[in-house]
Amino acid sequence: MTPARAVADTAAPRGAAAADTVENAAATPEREQPYGALGLKDDEYAQIREILGRRPTSGELAMYSVMWSEHCSYKSSKIYLRRFGQKVSDEMRERLMVGMGQNAGVVDIGEGWAVTFKVESHNHPSYIEPFQGAATGVGGIVRDIISMGARPVAVMDQLRFGAIDNPDTARVVHGVVSGISFYGNCLGLPNIGGETVFDAVYQGNPLVNALAVGVLRHEDLKLANASGAGNKVVLFGARTGGDGIGGASILASDTFADGGPTKRPAVQVGDPFAEKVLIECCLELYRDDLVEAIQDLGAAGISCATSELAANGGSGMRVDLENVLLRDPTLTPEEILMSESQERMMAIVAPEKLDAFLEVVGRWEVETSVLGEVTGDGRLQIFWHGEQIVDVDPSTVAVDGPVYERPVAYPTWIDALRDDSAAALQRPSEPDELREQFLALVASPNLADTSWITNQYDYYVLGNTALSFPDDAGMVRVDEESGLGFSIATDCNGRYCQLDPYQGAQLALAEAYRNVAVTGAKPVAVTDCLNFGSPENPEVMWQFGQAVDGLADGCLELGIPVTGGNVSFYNQTGDQPIFPTPVVGVLGIIDDVARRIPSGWQDAGENIYLLGVTANELSGSAWAQTVHNHLGGRPPAVDLAAERRLADLLHAGALQGLISSAHDLSSGGLAQALAEGVMRFGVGARVWLNEIIERDGVDAASALFSESTGRVLVSVPREDDVKFRGLCEGRGYPVLRIGVTDAPGDGADPSLEVQGLFTVSASDLREVSRATLPAAFGPTIAEAAL
Repeated sequence: MTPARAVADTAAPRGAAAADTVENAAATPEREQPYGALGLKDDEYAQIREILGRRPTSGELAMYSVMWSEHCSYKSSKIYLRRFGQKVSDEMRERLMVGMGQNAGVVDIGEGWAVTFKVESHNHPSYIEPFQGAATGVGGIVRDIISMGARPVAVMDQLRFGAIDNPDTARVVHGVVSGISFYGNCLGLPNIGGETVFDAVYQGNPLVNALAVGVLRHEDLKLANASGAGNKVVLFGARTGGDGIGGASILASDTFADGGPTKRPAVQVGDPFAEKVLIECCLELYRDDLVEAIQDLGAAGISCATSELAANGGSGMRVDLENVLLRDPTLTPEEILMSESQERMMAIVAPEKLDAFLEVVGRWEVETSVLGEVTGDGRLQIFWHGEQIVDVDPSTVAVDGPVYERPVAYPTWIDALRDDSAAALQRPSEPDELREQFLALVASPNLADTSWITNQYDYYVLGNTALSFPDDAGMVRVDEESGLGFSIATDCNGRYCQLDPYQGAQLALAEAYRNVAVTGAKPVAVTDCLNFGSPENPEVMWQFGQAVDGLADGCLELGIPVTGGNVSFYNQTGDQPIFPTPVVGVLGIIDDVARRIPSGWQDAGENIYLLGVTANELSGSAWAQTVHNHLGGRPPAVDLAAERRLADLLHAGALQGLISSAHDLSSGGLAQALAEGVMRFGVGARVWLNEIIERDGVDAASALFSESTGRVLVSVPREDDVKFRGLCEGRGYPVLRIGVTDAPGDGADPSLEVQGLFTVSASDLREVSRATLPAAFGPTIAEAAL
């Protein structure tokens, strides 16, 4: 029985006369209601009755249940998320136009332009129905961007799947990637980056996080507030159907039981072509100043849009629910309120502009219905064929829900895990053994070539993509005349976070920050998607609190604000939670995308420099996982002050045109960075490790595989060598020349030569790297010709 049906089953037969009215609720306080099936606890239901002074109507119960769900109300995370607002400096406010609390954060990038961006989760739906779950995740985050008054210009995805060789992983991977590519490609939005991780811990609970970015002029910014008594409440877009009923409250606010996918009817169904029309329609409405505000209908549908708009505007609202256009005429009022049907928006329109509004939506052939109007009484009142079925203070629905201080407990297992350091693992020292393990890393699922996924995406549509796969960050041009653009990267290493969630969150922040910096952009803002297990597990809440503190402290030190994001709890199957996975997205500004720095070297005869210092930091590393199937010890140390100096150095190098390529060192360490540098454009390299070994006191295995932070591999034209060295010395950042780029003569295959240890040809590197995903999921689609 789906949750809304549980509500309906308590009422009389459908139709106007069957509505559970406010008057009826007051007269029948003893009626039993199935609040448990809607995800409400006993005390929450009692709190609703206390707020209303009576039992809720079936419609009110439906609204409170979805809006007080974990997914919508953040009831277990609010007390932690406040720390982002408490740890803010004047520097962090400098470019922030809109922060947390609206549909998406907005950042001033200069020249009168602003960028809005946000990442959200669609995890549980993507396990149950991978194609639609992932597709509607893209659609939902894009509508958040539209609602800010912006034109969407790019999307990204952050994916975590189960073990690559598990039979069910292929089902999820095929569905999720197809759903993302279908929806994004049909919208005509470039997919400019992301990450893919395979790990058995995500087997029964994959993570599908979607990020969208939009651009707007400062004066076009819109906020989702309903104010102005007499303004009309208008629903436009797709018709409302039975798909997605209870999706937010049930799917995303509960754990999966053992036994495989269930609750399929609660997954939404997307139509990207309808959304494409909706985007253009909304932009024309904004252009002609025909709307006061627009709110997308995502999680909780009409329940969310009406209550949030009214609460944010400090106003009231009257809605006649029978005016909602339906795909399924049998839907009850409760189902209409809970439906999460996609491609719908709610607008607040001044009466004198309504005719012009209707003319625009009519021209775009977008179905529209006027549901009601804004009032000044501070009440959200909803009627069904003239009978009142909802009468609430909208703030009690959308803002003042339960706030839990969940029990917190230091994990019983974590000390033993940390004591099991990778320092005790056998490390290779012989050349053949080093070469073998180097190739094993290049071929491992989390480091192998991802063209099987990325070739299904269009990342050049719209013509403004400056960087994309496989570079460290995506980059998009905003202004064609000046070349102004933004760079964006997302990162998280759940293995690090399992070892230390505070440090793991800071490592995710540092890596995303560094990935933006290596493109030549200046990092300025953060969004996050915090994926964790059940908040009812005290050890999970300890992990969550640690991660939030790590991220808040890290952003304060780097001087960049968290502009918004998403919390996704209940990511576990049975009693087994996922690794803490706080995905961090960092946005950077570049004054001219012509100054961008790619991740691989393109010309022979350039010097290769390693910025930063290498330590014996192999715990939690890709090497420990791939070679020894080991997780234990402490993750690499993170020095955010050093990361900031490094970013400033790279920005200065880009402005002076001294750096021809830059690639951060993270998973797989120097070994993976070198392999990717050779594979990127097919230019070889000769590299020596002896100076790293001598200066930093490490062995060859650590020099290659350590994942120490604050390190970047750059190539520098020989004519700029003196200036580059001077730049590094002037800023006091450690630098070593460790090699040269090399192209063999006579058409020979380029190679990576690690002097005195081993040589691997570029063709061999590509062969092992490109074979892993196709072996598991089938042939790779050929990349479209440009």
